[in-house]
Amino acid sequence: MAKRLIPTLNRVLIEKIVPPSKTNTGILLPEKTTKLNSGKVMAVGPGARDKDGKIIPVSVKEGETVLLPEYGGTEVKLGEKEYHLYRDEDILGTLHD
Repeated sequence: MAKRLIPTLNRVLIEKIVPPSKTNTGILLPEKTTKLNSGKVMAVGPGARDKDGKIIPVSVKEGETVLLPEYGGTEVKLGEKEYHLYRDEDILGTLHD
């Protein structure tokens, strides 16, 4: 049975991108060069409310690649996959090609 998690408030569900540990030709890469703390946005909450009760929308959209802080987030396991929940303000930025 497939589960779908929809975050509440200003939380964002992210699947971390695991960089390859070796190249296509089989050369092993050092751990430092492969470390980029990024992830793909899988689901987004509706947003937080301000003092007046109006919703402040989340700044990222599903499918975007984002830069994450080194520490933080809440680990969530759905089926065999691991995801992380972050607050919108914890996300450092979006990555574009």
